[in-house]
Amino acid sequence: MIKNFKWLFLVSLTFIACSDDEVTTKPNSSDGLPLTAGSADFSKYVALGNSLTAGFSDNALFIEGQKGAYTNILAQQFAQVGGGEFKIPYMNDNIGGLLLGGFQIQGPRLYFNGAAPVPVAGTPSTEVTTKLTGSFNNLGVPGAKSYHLLAAGYGNPAGVPLGQANPYYARFSSSATSKIIDDATAQNPTFFSLWIGNNDVLSYATSGGTGVNQTGNPNPATYGANDITDPAAFAGVYNTLVTNLTANGAKGVVANIPYVTSVPFFTTVPTNPIPGLPAASAGQLNALFGGINSALTGASLPTRFVTLVADDGNPATVEANPLLIRDESLINISSQITTALTPVVGPTTAAYLGSIYGQARHASGAAASRDYVLLTARTIIGTTQAGAPSPFNTVGVSYPMQDNTILTAAETAEVKTATDAYNATISSVATSKGLAFVDANAALVQVASTGISNGGFTVTSAFVTGGGFSLDGVHPSPRGYALIANKFLQAINAKYGSNFKDVDFGNYRILFPSVL
Repeated sequence: MIKNFKWLFLVSLTFIACSDDEVTTKPNSSDGLPLTAGSADFSKYVALGNSLTAGFSDNALFIEGQKGAYTNILAQQFAQVGGGEFKIPYMNDNIGGLLLGGFQIQGPRLYFNGAAPVPVAGTPSTEVTTKLTGSFNNLGVPGAKSYHLLAAGYGNPAGVPLGQANPYYARFSSSATSKIIDDATAQNPTFFSLWIGNNDVLSYATSGGTGVNQTGNPNPATYGANDITDPAAFAGVYNTLVTNLTANGAKGVVANIPYVTSVPFFTTVPTNPIPGLPAASAGQLNALFGGINSALTGASLPTRFVTLVADDGNPATVEANPLLIRDESLINISSQITTALTPVVGPTTAAYLGSIYGQARHASGAAASRDYVLLTARTIIGTTQAGAPSPFNTVGVSYPMQDNTILTAAETAEVKTATDAYNATISSVATSKGLAFVDANAALVQVASTGISNGGFTVTSAFVTGGGFSLDGVHPSPRGYALIANKFLQAINAKYGSNFKDVDFGNYRILFPSVL
């Protein structure tokens, strides 16, 4: 008995020693030392932002997406060093979408059926007017722009059908007159994250520049839904947000705004997807466009069209022609085209051709003047334009792609200028307030160029297959959100002396299945 007892005692010591050694050699930290919060206090973490903060993915907000939000990943890491509960205003289901008074106002999420993204089966069950009670740590509101975080009544359900309030915030706002910033500060957070400003340019970009660049107009009350926010107005709003959040000594982390041209919504469809044309069609269009080019040259204006390539009949070669697009920034030469063509084709046809080609040109793929074709435009390229006479009715070939399908080079420059101004403000405020700063812009540029690797996996921006983005082409996939969480953790470590370890990409899927 004594011998056996001695053997058991030695075994137990061995077990304890192995356990201690395991903790010592494989700590859950970035530097091999015991995990620490550093100088930060994560006991009350509150997250503010838009759809990215909420965990929006695959064109919808749903339970599993909310669980995979970068903010929830951060909260899980914070919990290891004293972080408290992170309450999320969960949707009702994994279908996604919203009901307002029983009527569907947002569709369900997408899934990849092997050929294309399509909506999942089922009907949304999340009713906007069914109010959630209590306070929530995740205050990410899909669709919110910077100034919406300061807007009283942005969560008023009565304002949703009028476009005066946000349906996502209406579900969990503390009152009909509350502000998102007040719902945050009322919780007296010890730590916060703020990632806001993406939508101040994104809606302009995803609409193909159909909004207005409001630079110089400091009054957001006069803006349309797809307008670019005035950088000075953004700066005032952003300073107010951070001043409120840090008033009681809270520490935090902020992130800048990525260029829209880093996401697959703008980079998946090339500018030259048109194959070689039948010889007769190529000849007819080249004669027409060549004549317009000659007239432009005669008027000392830049040419707008390239010579289209005909199909050479060899299946081993692939000819590529650029899209025909409408560019509202061009001088409108409709009347000149009409006048020149009237003797040739008659007044009716000449007037029609003048109307569709007056601001038309071929899309550019050159780096310095690149146009960006929206992901949503891929389904209409090559289709027949209703009501347009043949042969001038093939969309993208003989009928111009319209403004809401293309972010032109000029519009892209407007977005970049505003983004750079916002980012200068964010960086400056982070420095002045002593906050951790995430260069999300640089991170997504890297994802779009070389990719970012972790745990044997590389995340890129390739649509569907790259792992970084969901099926809407704008919002991250689960693995993309893990990448973002790592960038936030790294910034927090650098600023506050914590030593959080990166989460492993391998623990996060690329795409959600049809059924969850």
